[in-house]
Amino acid sequence: MRFQFKSMLAICAGLSLSLSSVSLAQEESKLTEPVFRLSKNNGAVPVVAPHPLDPALELARTSLQRIQAEVHDYTATIVKRERIGDTLGEYEYMAAKVRNRKVVDGQVVTPFSVYLTFLKPSAIKGREVLYVENQRDGNLLAHEGGLKGRLLPSIPLSPTSSLAMSGQRYPLTDIGVENLVVKLIERGERDRSNGPCEVKFRQNAKIGERLCTVLEVRHNEKKPHYDFHVAQIFIDNELQMPIRYAAYDWPIEEGAQPQVIEEYTYLNLKPNVGLTDKDFDAENEDYNF
Repeated sequence: MRFQFKSMLAICAGLSLSLSSVSLAQEESKLTEPVFRLSKNNGAVPVVAPHPLDPALELARTSLQRIQAEVHDYTATIVKRERIGDTLGEYEYMAAKVRNRKVVDGQVVTPFSVYLTFLKPSAIKGREVLYVENQRDGNLLAHEGGLKGRLLPSIPLSPTSSLAMSGQRYPLTDIGVENLVVKLIERGERDRSNGPCEVKFRQNAKIGERLCTVLEVRHNEKKPHYDFHVAQIFIDNELQMPIRYAAYDWPIEEGAQPQVIEEYTYLNLKPNVGLTDKDFDAENEDYNF
């Protein structure tokens, strides 16, 4: 049965509020033993308390299933800002073409493919990056913009090499909406196993002209196994896909604003535009490799 997104969001919103209340009530009552109820055969069975992240994880899994089944490719303008060490970088704008990996009967019939051309800031404008799964011995192909691009050749790089990772939190192979949802599920499942957190749903947010529902996850207590203080996922109501993720660190001092860790926004995302092998070919006459 096809997932009814708006209904699910309404259920999730109501459920998340009730789950938060359950978590708080249990904490305040300081229960140290499992809660039991009697079954029809008079046997005691433990009641497993739901977690505030449960509706969010269910929503993410449903979104991933839809993307894997229905979304073959897309174009978008990716806006990225990342903190590397203590330095928060500039916003980077990239025109992106992405083709999702597809597998039939255990065989890769469509390799994961990415083409990026950098639009700004001016220091990297004109840079191009191309990656196709299982091509070039697993390497990406990079070409600088500006004067460097006229003087230097295109070079293959391992996505995890120091040069390719310079100024990046993640390798190019992690880019894309499908990979984002996979990472969110992994983090959500890990956080679920490490204790309570706050989960809220907010309706009628906008990214550009796109109407979104915001899922916010908050860890009030700083612990080594938490990656963020607050994370926000903006889910496009029509596309049923996340188009923005932002994570913030704990404030450096009381009363200060949380610090940006990472932000990724997919503007003007258009799914299933019919990208072909030519869109990921370095010989494409529109590219400068």
